[in-house]
Amino acid sequence: MGVGRASFQRRIGYLELTALAPASEKTSLETGVSEMAEVENTIIIGSGPAGYTAALYTSRANLSPLVVEGFAWGGLLQQTTDVENYPGFPEGIMGPDLMMKLREQAERFGAKLETDQVERVQLANEPGGVHSVWVGDTEHRARTVILAMGAEHKKLCVPGEDELSGRGVSYCATCDAAFFKDAQTVIVGGGDSAMEEAIFLSKFAAKVTVVHRRDEFRASKIMLDRAREQANIELLTPYAVERFEPGENGALSIAKLVNTETGEHREIPITGAFIAVGHEPQSSLVDGQIELDEDGYVKVEGRSTRTNRPGVFAAGDLVDHTYRQAITAAGSGCQAALDAEWYLRDTPEVPTPEGMPVGDLAEAQWAAPAPVADATS
Repeated sequence: MGVGRASFQRRIGYLELTALAPASEKTSLETGVSEMAEVENTIIIGSGPAGYTAALYTSRANLSPLVVEGFAWGGLLQQTTDVENYPGFPEGIMGPDLMMKLREQAERFGAKLETDQVERVQLANEPGGVHSVWVGDTEHRARTVILAMGAEHKKLCVPGEDELSGRGVSYCATCDAAFFKDAQTVIVGGGDSAMEEAIFLSKFAAKVTVVHRRDEFRASKIMLDRAREQANIELLTPYAVERFEPGENGALSIAKLVNTETGEHREIPITGAFIAVGHEPQSSLVDGQIELDEDGYVKVEGRSTRTNRPGVFAAGDLVDHTYRQAITAAGSGCQAALDAEWYLRDTPEVPTPEGMPVGDLAEAQWAAPAPVADATS
């Protein structure tokens, strides 16, 4: 890594920083300034709307964040076709195009993007401690870390599911229901999320068949009753999807089902299938260091993005098991960036990075980023 501008400007005063630094960092400070220069202000793990928004905000605060975006950068929106509910695009936008715009915007303001995978992390316990992030055999160090690894849709893992994803198979009725007006559709799942998806989809589709592998539903009574009240929702149990098949146009045409008790086979002609069997937060990287809930989502303090480790923040679908929208993920990425900025500015054990805005950090984002003197001059 090269010498960051803020780190370069702190070289003269590094002896003062040694006195302030925690014991775990003093060795590095005392053995040479070059090691001090290698400590990033912020490392963002993951991309998607949360990661790139965090990168945009921290970049505009002159923190030059390092973004380890993963090989499949862009998150779940890379698997989405038309996005019609993201503000600012009245004609809609393709998911991959939206992610490219967010990525380019973050890079424009100085985010350093590394298209690679984080192998492991070692997160400090004390305020002011330096966190370590390994990409392959390379160790990166930072005063703050923003976790934005997201969550993956749980899949049925049946033939045709992957092949027809985006061509009739979807994982978000809230996102895609409007494309299935007056269509024959199915929802696969038996929990509250499945009922909520079915109720929303019923406003557009001609018929919604909720397919569940057991006679009993995991959904709460109130959600189940609401689904049953909809005239165009049918609950079909105990059936499981065996496969999805395309029609002549290459799009989804048939769902083949099997009765889990009798083995009876059944076909349903459909043009839309929504899989609602849950999500898997990608939190294994920090399991054992960051506090997780029973479903594996990262726990944060109140309405903030602060985790149980000082200087570590979490945003997006890694935290959110309720809304799971691109716009809410972007909003929480903004929050994580501001939380990281406040931590860097207000933690006594952390030397404030040069070039950070003064005053209200949130208000500072409304204006153009303050210019920073060239470190070589």
